[in-house]
Amino acid sequence: MYHRSFFAIVFLLNVFATCNCQRTPTISKITQVQIKDIGDTVELECSVQYAQSYPVLWMKVDHNRRTEPVPISSGSGLIILEGRFSLRYDPASSTYTLQIKDIQETDSGFYQCQVFIALQNKISAEVELQVRRPPIISDNSTRSVVVTEGQSVSLDCYAGGHPEPRVSWKRENNAILPTGGSIYRGNILKIPKIKKEDRGTYYCVAENGVGKGARRNIAVVVEFAPVITVPRPRLGQALQYDMDLECHIEAYPQPAIVWLKDDVQLSTSQHQSISFFGSVDEYTDTTIRIITIEKRQYGKYICKAVNKLGSAEAGVELFETIIPVCPPACSQAVYGGASQITSSTALIIITIIMFLYRGVCSKH
Repeated sequence: MYHRSFFAIVFLLNVFATCNCQRTPTISKITQVQIKDIGDTVELECSVQYAQSYPVLWMKVDHNRRTEPVPISSGSGLIILEGRFSLRYDPASSTYTLQIKDIQETDSGFYQCQVFIALQNKISAEVELQVRRPPIISDNSTRSVVVTEGQSVSLDCYAGGHPEPRVSWKRENNAILPTGGSIYRGNILKIPKIKKEDRGTYYCVAENGVGKGARRNIAVVVEFAPVITVPRPRLGQALQYDMDLECHIEAYPQPAIVWLKDDVQLSTSQHQSISFFGSVDEYTDTTIRIITIEKRQYGKYICKAVNKLGSAEAGVELFETIIPVCPPACSQAVYGGASQITSSTALIIITIIMFLYRGVCSKH
């Protein structure tokens, strides 16, 4: 159908080229650039003068020459048969109005109004239709990264859309970025020397004023050697009572954790009970409960953690006291034939001892 239309146009041009008595046609008005959203309707107007005997066409052209020009209309009739396109001609103003309904992303581009004067002679004017598109984050953007502490990291984020989206970076809960501040603008977020505190979820946010924008969550996993903290480095307890010794370990990958005393690795037995509690992120809590303490069980206990990046250890000293420490001694049955001591009984004993001590001091 396109070819038949073009043959008809060429035939008409040969006829019109022989007529030199008419004034040269001009394009007196063309619609200015149009910016529309997907689904909208647009009208493109082209007003011509002295063109009653000349072919007037609407064409879609590609300035990058990646596709061939597409003829849309000729005179007052459409060439393409698509329901979204229509053409109106107003003889009074000699205006050709091209209407496009339900605009699609592929409709964006340059539309050219052309008046053919001769086979190698035409005048034209064009209008750009820009179709606004919400941002879409590209597949070549970073999705996740695993890195060792101290290495450099580059997080990439690219987005398409119209107008061109602005890309920014944030962290979960608005935490401070390694670059400083709670927000960074740019496609690439570089962390020259990453620390374990930099691990977590990063947000790549693309916005251009169309829709709600786009966001991608990027998991940054940092591998690091164990770090151990001991909440209570020295603990006292009376003979025949229990006591809990604690260690907090932070490490990734998950470390192997052991307790030692006198260079001997300990395990759960009738003398001690070892527990591990995994918490959020890369934290592990471990507790060793020394059961019914005997004299030989006083001393220094070592908590040790090892992973592929290194090891760490910390000590907890258990020393003897006369008065039971509560907890965990509260409401604890004493072994070896001793009666049960409740927390209230322990408090009474402590009060009596303090009273006797003050009495002795006052006599001196």
